[in-house]
Amino acid sequence: MIGDYFKFSIKTFRARQLRSWLTMIGVFIGIAAVVSLVSLGQGLQKAIGDLFAQMGTDKVIITPGTSFMGLSAGGIELKQGDLDIIKKTSGVDLAGGYVYKYAQIKFKDETKYTYVIGFPLDKSRRVISEVGYFKISDGRDLKEGDKYKATVGITLGEGKLFSKKVNVGDNIEIEGQSFNVVGGMDRIGNPQDDSQVYIPIETAREALNVPDKYDMLMAKVSDPSAVQQVADNIKKRLRDYRNVKKGEEDFTIQTVNDLRDTYDTVLSIVQAVVIGIAAISLFVGGVGIMNTMYTSVLERTSQIGVMKAVGATNKDILMIFLVESGVLGLVGGAVGIVFGILISKLVSYITVLAGITYIESYFPWYLIVGALAFSFIVGMIAGALPAYRAANMKPVDALRYE
Repeated sequence: MIGDYFKFSIKTFRARQLRSWLTMIGVFIGIAAVVSLVSLGQGLQKAIGDLFAQMGTDKVIITPGTSFMGLSAGGIELKQGDLDIIKKTSGVDLAGGYVYKYAQIKFKDETKYTYVIGFPLDKSRRVISEVGYFKISDGRDLKEGDKYKATVGITLGEGKLFSKKVNVGDNIEIEGQSFNVVGGMDRIGNPQDDSQVYIPIETAREALNVPDKYDMLMAKVSDPSAVQQVADNIKKRLRDYRNVKKGEEDFTIQTVNDLRDTYDTVLSIVQAVVIGIAAISLFVGGVGIMNTMYTSVLERTSQIGVMKAVGATNKDILMIFLVESGVLGLVGGAVGIVFGILISKLVSYITVLAGITYIESYFPWYLIVGALAFSFIVGMIAGALPAYRAANMKPVDALRYE
């Protein structure tokens, strides 16, 4: 019986193709928006999850000020004494720090500005490399004993910062000081990180005029399951060392898990907002289906009367129009899914061209099935009132209608 309802609905759809397609515009716009936004959000969340997995859950990150990356540092600095305190904290296996500054870079006759990272050359570099995903793809890495040597981000190696490629063996100037390029970094995934230049930290203190500070400190704990406890101990010891009260810390401590939770929360909020906006299109589509179904009921009043006269029950009439409105929503949803996939793939392609590899589309099976089911349900809900009206018509009145 259900199959007969669907066959009847498809025949009606074919008989009124133009009206049906116009009715479904709102539905497939809404579904396309939902599918594309959710797939991109899922892809971004998956990429960030993979990135944090590469970092490892045994890391603690310390920045100056009251927000991550020292966004509100206001002149507050972390210094060697802070790093020494962290190294002496129980449970810390390795700790180090680096400095960074937006600086003038000159290559041949071109001058650009980008971030220069002062990188440690001792064993602490390992924890920093793991968190920052700093890997060499060409030449060699910086090593102990290097002074005026540099490694460059892949953007420079590809010739996207300067008009010419910066190759291993070339010389660049940083704030007027000449450095020899000994290596090229692997792609990190966003334009800013991929255009950075890396030099030994002691040389950076001199060249960038940052004699005694760290912009970020990192610690690796010996037991990943105790990372939160170690982070709390570091916080207490730094609070005592810096002579600040609890709750008034002039530094921020976060574990990798904290960072991942923060990113997940922000992504979820953004995704909910944009899906809410896209849902407006679905509401408009539902109103369109309702309007079309009311028109269909009026046009087929005599047909309804004939069906009732030959034995069709109110339930049969109700199901005919409910399934018909559901099919309108289902077909609109299927078209919307196709457009949503194409849109998300296009966005991913454009972002890759822009040097951003974190934004990629991801289509879990439940997204496709859920979108189809949702569009069918929206159609049925929109057609409920017209279907109820059709089901409750009296056969005599329906047969008299012209």
